[in-house]
Order: sequence, then structure tokens, then C-alpha cells
Amino acid sequence: MENPFIFRAYESKHLFCDREKELQRLITNTLSRADTTLIAQRRMGKTGLIHRLFDEIATKQLPILPIYVDIFATRSLEDLVKTISTTIARVIPQKSSVVKQFTKVIKSLRPIITYDPISASPQLQLTFQSEAEQQQTLAELLKFLDSQNIPVLLAIDEFQQIRNYPETNIEALLRTIIQTLNNTTFLFCGSKRHMMLDIFSNERNPFYRSTEFIHLQKIEHDVYADFIERHFRNAGLTTDSEAIDFILNWTERHTYFTQRLCHTTFNLATNKVNIDLVKLSAHQILQTDAMVFAQYQQMLTHGQWNLLIAIAKEGTVSQVTSQQFSRKHRLGNPSSISRSLAALVNKNLIDENPIEGKNTYTLNDVFLARWLGSNY
Repeated sequence: MENPFIFRAYESKHLFCDREKELQRLITNTLSRADTTLIAQRRMGKTGLIHRLFDEIATKQLPILPIYVDIFATRSLEDLVKTISTTIARVIPQKSSVVKQFTKVIKSLRPIITYDPISASPQLQLTFQSEAEQQQTLAELLKFLDSQNIPVLLAIDEFQQIRNYPETNIEALLRTIIQTLNNTTFLFCGSKRHMMLDIFSNERNPFYRSTEFIHLQKIEHDVYADFIERHFRNAGLTTDSEAIDFILNWTERHTYFTQRLCHTTFNLATNKVNIDLVKLSAHQILQTDAMVFAQYQQMLTHGQWNLLIAIAKEGTVSQVTSQQFSRKHRLGNPSSISRSLAALVNKNLIDENPIEGKNTYTLNDVFLARWLGSNY
């Protein structure tokens, strides 16, 4: 039997755990033309939820054309335009009359469209002469989508990446274009909470209060426990509550890490899943990832590395620059701690989460935290 615990790409709703409330809100917002901002920690299941939404749209045959664009790898406005163009080319059927309309949109860019000989996916090459041309093309692409005879849902993943572009007016440009559209709903998704909140909730910025917010939280313990037990049982494996509780506590119910531990446990299991087997699986994962974790020390300064270890040992820290925390872990003066903290947040190693008006800090990678806690 195939392993039912998937921790990479979305496969089907049967292998996807919960998120029913968030799914229904996304469907409602899409049908009512309300733009949404979806924020979640990295590997919390954000992208999986997007594809679960697309699956639901297809299954229920809702009158929506869903389009997914991941801009994590983009570094400029030019990259953004090329990524959106290529995505549209893949979505539109090759022999559709719409292709001619799309070609007219980008004809001034002298596009070269080829098709991969294996996957048949279109490969689009564009050449720009100026930033103004890029801006115009972006506007034309979005207006082209908006002109379709079916409502469009455009999901842009890792949207905060636009903050890293060398161009300084991207937010204002996008907001101006979007305000002219009538047939397109946007789903802005991001994993850097502080950046996404600043984009959409800071009154000084163009997107201020332009969307509804969904913060993707951890799945409830009992819901996740039932999901895990059911899939082991369907494979003919018995489980005990102690083993499942250990899985959920050790991974902190963080989607990627929970799925991966279950995946490894499933591969090792023969007839029963008990706590000893789960602990063996956890140990195997840390051994497998140890070489990667050890590389972080070479990438970080001495102060950053020590702070990473300190936060890993504490689990969650709110007063990072306090004397008590600094003395306990021998971290140095508050200014150097603050610089190290900012660097770790920027490197996506530490998550910054506002709780009851205060910022709290945790490691982004649960397995890295477990490895550091057991080795230092």
C-alpha cells in the first residue's frame, strides 16, 4: 500500500487533513469576489490548502477559473511578468481561440513560445526594453485575465517577495491595476507574517485593508489524531494513543513535520505503531537531516548560532534581550542579540509571531530545534 502521509505536493482531499473552515471561507470569498490574504508559517500547509481549494472548485464544478502563481523565485518586476505570462500560457489550451488574444497582449515583447517535448508545457521567453514596458505588460496581462468569460481566481503564493524587488513602486502599481478589474479575485499568500501584515494592515501602504485575512493555525490535536489513526488503520496497522500523542507533541502539530514523521513511521511499521517505533522514526529523521543542520553553523556568526541554540532550547521566547535570558545562555549585550535576532528572522530560521501584543520567537524548523536541543 502506498504511504498515505504526504509531506510534499498536494495529492487529494482524502490525504489532506482538515482545514474545512478555512476552505469554506476561501470558497465564499471567491464566489463573492472578496480578495483574501492567507498567512501561514512556512510548511504549515498553506500551498496545500490552495490546491485543496482548486480541487474543490473542480469537483463542485464551480464557475471559476483558478490560476496559481508561485513568485518565491522571482527577483524583479521582469521576473514577475515572465512568471505570470508563463503560467497563463500553461493554463490556456494550446488550440483555444483565447491563445490568439493572449498572443496579442504580449506580441510587442517579441515572445518565443516553445513546448517541452516531454511534458508539452509551453516555455515562454520574453524580452523587455524598459521598466515602463514591464509595467504596461503586467497591466495588460491582468486585464486579459479579467476579460475572460468566467470569473478568475488568481492565487499568488509568497506574495511578500515583491518587497525584495529593486523596483520601489510595485505595491502601488499592483493596487492601481487591481482596482480596475471586475472579474478577477485575488488570493495573496505569504509565509513572512510581519511583511504580509505590513503590506495589508499598515495604513501607509497601498493594499491597506483591501482584503480579508485568514491566519492558518495548527490543526486541532484531536482532529489530527483521528486523521493519523484512520490512515494507519486503513493500512492494517494498529496504533495506541501514546504513540499518536508523541507524534503531535514532538512535531508541535506543524503540518510538514507531523506528516513527515508519520511518513517515516509508516515506512518502518509492520503491524503495530507504538511509541518505541515513533521514537525510532524521529531519531532516524534527525540522523538523516544532521548533515544539513550542521551546515547552518558555517552560515551563521557565532552570536547568531548561539542565539539559535538558546531559542531552540527554550521553545518559545518573548523577551529575547532580557538579562535573565542573556545570562542563562551567555549571549552578550542586548544590541548584539537584537542584531543576531534580526538576521535569523531575515534568514527564515526564526519566526516572529505577535501574541497578545508581544512578539514571540520560535525556530521555523521543528526538527532543527529538536536536533539543537539534543546536541547542545
